[in-house]
Amino acid sequence: MMFLKSVQPIIRRKQHALDVQDQEGLLKVQLKIKDRTLFSRFYTRIDQVFLLWSGITGIIFLTGQFSALSWMSQAILWTILTLIGAFGTVSLAWYWVTVERLQWVIFAWVGLMLVGVGLTDWGIFGNGGELLPYLSVLWLGLSAFGYLTTAWGMKSRAFMINGLLHLGAIALLPYVDTWQFLLTGIVTAGSLFLLAEVQWDMKSTTYCLRLTEAQRLINQQQRQLRELEDENQRSGRVVKVAALPVASPKL
Repeated sequence: MMFLKSVQPIIRRKQHALDVQDQEGLLKVQLKIKDRTLFSRFYTRIDQVFLLWSGITGIIFLTGQFSALSWMSQAILWTILTLIGAFGTVSLAWYWVTVERLQWVIFAWVGLMLVGVGLTDWGIFGNGGELLPYLSVLWLGLSAFGYLTTAWGMKSRAFMINGLLHLGAIALLPYVDTWQFLLTGIVTAGSLFLLAEVQWDMKSTTYCLRLTEAQRLINQQQRQLRELEDENQRSGRVVKVAALPVASPKL
């Protein structure tokens, strides 16, 4: 695993020199009072997927921990939210994974989530009642497998650590007694929210036939700007690096 020796920071503040595939569907959020900016963030389509699933997993496991809804009602809610998440993931991320040649990652995650909700529904509606005490183990395990698989595909240490974090949470479950859903929600939703808020390491594809020559040139220039910014940060220099204007990336 040569990517473990990467010089990229595992996580860092978001960089503004975005590749073409990251500029597509970029969401900018800014909260201002008069001339004072209180909150300013931008979220790529992948960030939006993380935020979507952070909200979904938070709702699912906090409802399971604190709500008086019946298991059947919760199962229906979880199924609906999971299907929304699966559709949203494909819709939001398809352009990005196509450029990065990582379509299989999307299929893997959607498949894992559908397996998870299928087993959960079987445990509640079918004859798998013995599975119910292990729902947190199930979902943390599926998430861990997804993160570790993604880490291998994207050559990302951040995703590898996230996968190990989820495995560690499984080991903690016996010690939190009746608060297993709360722990599961904190780990799953919290890690997704963190990924949406920071820049994580990965090895981007250097060439994609789906991009035009002009778009590939933009990506090359943007990556050079990011490398310069990383070098400046490692050396302790404060040099403002200006990103290229946002392009209109179309396949």
